[in-house]
Amino acid sequence: MANIFREPLTIIQDTGVTVNPNNTPLRAESRETITISIGNEVSTISNPIFLNVTPSNEQFQINEYIIKPNALTGSISQLGSLTSDSLFVNNDMRVLGTTTAEKIESQLTQSMTIFESGSTLFGNSLDDTHIITGSVTNSGSLSLNNYSSTNISDDIYLSIGRSDYLVTENVVKNYIDDLNSDTLQIYLRKCFAHTGSFSDSDTFTFNAVTASSPAGVTNTRIDDFMFFVNGQLMESDALTIQQQGSTLRLDINSDNIGYDLTNDDEVVGWGKFNS
Repeated sequence: MANIFREPLTIIQDTGVTVNPNNTPLRAESRETITISIGNEVSTISNPIFLNVTPSNEQFQINEYIIKPNALTGSISQLGSLTSDSLFVNNDMRVLGTTTAEKIESQLTQSMTIFESGSTLFGNSLDDTHIITGSVTNSGSLSLNNYSSTNISDDIYLSIGRSDYLVTENVVKNYIDDLNSDTLQIYLRKCFAHTGSFSDSDTFTFNAVTASSPAGVTNTRIDDFMFFVNGQLMESDALTIQQQGSTLRLDINSDNIGYDLTNDDEVVGWGKFNS
């Protein structure tokens, strides 16, 4: 004799549980199959997914991991992506791969900021000391107290004359050696007088050669001479000189001196002639 329910049995599914058939009165008047299932397998080798977990004692433990409010105790290996507005690490953090950041700012034991543009800021006050052991390779400019230097020159002749170049010890040594050399002393002492020959009202020539300046000294030029006409000094900005073989040519701008020269005028040059 079969037993039936006095009152029907009704099973209603809820969150995380599926009942088939759902919300159906059962009287056991005949054989019926009810399937009750959850969304995940729960065997020892399954990987269940929980939407919500209610911990006991305000903590949840998985093997050696203990999860508490705002805290995780134990080691963790992050295999996928991690997205967080703020990440605070109270102890050491080791990254075996590549760390990509728009800005890295270090505090406490050191003050260093790496900006997105590639610029780097070391220190935060003038009393900071930065010690570097090894070599430094710099492909840009070097600024010290707002004064910028773009290169280090080993040109012993100082021919470039750049105000933003630093010079090597070799350059300074050669410069000082030249200052103390007999060649320089002889050049500095050279001051000779020569009388020019009339060519035309704007040109006189001298049978003489200008002295050659030694290395590291500016080439001989008009400022190294004084030219007199009939005993009166002519202004150098009205004069130009040009060495033509063994002859020095003097060109005179008559408009600047206010008069034309004639064959009766005597022009004498005094300065860095070779002899």
